[in-house]
Amino acid sequence: MTSRDVRLVFTKYDGSLHWHQTMQYLGEDEHGVWLGARAGATAQRGNEPPVRFDAPSVQLIPAGQWWTAVFNDPPSRVEVYCDISTPSQWRGEDEVTMVDLDLDVVRLRSENRVFVDDEDEFAEHQVRFGYPPDVISRAEQTAAWLLETVSAGAEPFGSAAEPWLDKVR
Repeated sequence: MTSRDVRLVFTKYDGSLHWHQTMQYLGEDEHGVWLGARAGATAQRGNEPPVRFDAPSVQLIPAGQWWTAVFNDPPSRVEVYCDISTPSQWRGEDEVTMVDLDLDVVRLRSENRVFVDDEDEFAEHQVRFGYPPDVISRAEQTAAWLLETVSAGAEPFGSAAEPWLDKVR
């Protein structure tokens, strides 16, 4: 497949627009589809002003999984950022969507520390949006698995992103 722009769209459980951006399709491997953004790319949360990123990054969209992952180049403080989300849905070749379920697993570059973030938001949104018990359970299980896997540096959280980052550096 040739390089093309892909619209990456996260919504919240009520369908409202969350983070969204246009990225470049880089390719696919055993881990999933890889999208890339060069330094200076922007993303937007809902209708807020766009945010500019100083470092190149790649986004992994694994098929059928309850997470996605962003791998950032230096100088970004965050090396790996995993969103717990519903499995991705492709709308043709140029748009992929998923529902953000609040929980994130983050690996900081300088401290090599991995943690689960936004547990308070996850608890609040369970009530506000009425997450079903199976969605809550799946999100918690996925966050626990990611915490362990990212901490261990197991693939795709080891070196799998490097060749993809090379394409956007």
